[in-house]
Amino acid sequence: MKLFPLFADLQDRHVLVVGGGNVAARKAQSLLEAGAQVAVGAPALDTALAELAAAGRLTHLRGSFEPAWLDGAWLVIAATDDRAVNAAVHAAAQARQVFCNVVDDPQLSSFQVPSIVDRSPLMVAISSSGVAPVLARRLRERIEALLDHALGPLAELAARYRTRIRSALPELGARRRFYDWLLDGPVASLLRSRQADAAEAILNQALAQPQVSSAGRVVLVGAGPGDPGLLTLKALRALNEADVILYDRLVSQAVLSLARRDAERIEVGKRLGENHEATQARIHALMAEHARAGQHVVRLKGGDAFIFGRGGEELEYLREQDVPYEVVPGITAALACAAYAGIPLTHRDHAQSVRLVTAHCREDEDALDWDGLARGQQTLAFYMGVKQLDLLSQRLIAHGRAAGTPVALVENGSRPEQRVISGTLGELPALAQRHSVQAPALLIVGEVAGLARTLHWYGRHLTAEG
Repeated sequence: MKLFPLFADLQDRHVLVVGGGNVAARKAQSLLEAGAQVAVGAPALDTALAELAAAGRLTHLRGSFEPAWLDGAWLVIAATDDRAVNAAVHAAAQARQVFCNVVDDPQLSSFQVPSIVDRSPLMVAISSSGVAPVLARRLRERIEALLDHALGPLAELAARYRTRIRSALPELGARRRFYDWLLDGPVASLLRSRQADAAEAILNQALAQPQVSSAGRVVLVGAGPGDPGLLTLKALRALNEADVILYDRLVSQAVLSLARRDAERIEVGKRLGENHEATQARIHALMAEHARAGQHVVRLKGGDAFIFGRGGEELEYLREQDVPYEVVPGITAALACAAYAGIPLTHRDHAQSVRLVTAHCREDEDALDWDGLARGQQTLAFYMGVKQLDLLSQRLIAHGRAAGTPVALVENGSRPEQRVISGTLGELPALAQRHSVQAPALLIVGEVAGLARTLHWYGRHLTAEG
């Protein structure tokens, strides 16, 4: 271990920053946030530092560096672009046994400023010992994605109740189980939803009971269209906390690979020819069964759970069964497929609105507003329409949409095997047959679809011509 890691308490302690530019400003701001009494030594200050000095938040030592500036300092940061000045700061600090950091110069530094993930009072610091700051930054980005922003309020709540928890649960094993519940259960979920009063009420109820509640919960998570890079931070955290994952057929293996390794995975996707209502009833039963067993259940859906994903029906069932739940939105196929095909869904010259339409509904297709769908100056995005392309083309043309209206079929949108097939509404069925288009594929209809010919940037682009 090259460096000894520690967290320094700088509250009301004198710290010196040498330098008056933007790097010095960033360092000074971080030190102020830690409660330090900051002095900045430099001939002149940039705007940010000057404003802090004018507000009385830091002291400006005007002029060139002098060793006397270090008198009384607990540590010093040299942030100038003059290595001779930085070396002088380092030498003066060494003589006084004051910790010194010279920005981007580990040879002149007796301590390193780490990359920080701040969930105060929880702090995570990453250091490469000064030799690879870009690597430390990249690791910080990954850890940021894993740590919920509710952890800070949760840690503060646990600190306030620490004495009560120890009193209510004197046995160490029971106390550990309680803290597991506190971190994984409804208290954390309520804090995540910004319901601090309700979270504290649940904690008080739990402390008044002899046993820790074992109630689980369900999180409906939108997995997006397939590219794991499109997962939200909350979705990634949910996957890493899951005990059980109920996933749809269209959820990509790349997304599933990001889940907690020991989570139980259960495929619950619907297939052609199956009784979909029976499959949905099984999904409902599995969610309730595992949640009542005290498990954290992730209901993982392709795209977004509330866009043609029956997420509303699943929440209604969970509410009826009194099972706690929350929802993490995902990027729906229309947004992702259009973006990855270079198609703007709205464009001031071509489309002032977007309509998301499913080609599968409980009633027959005559229930759709074909007159409204056939109007111009709008973009139509049809989900689950691969088997209905003949019908969609015929009905839209019959109700007034021009046969020459541009269309684009985006197959496997955002995935490595993505294909975009461009053509017109009149030639749509033949176009799909020629290129053997298979689900999952999204159909985009409207003038903006024609922009895929020039703006496509990802995967393969095909046309009627080849």
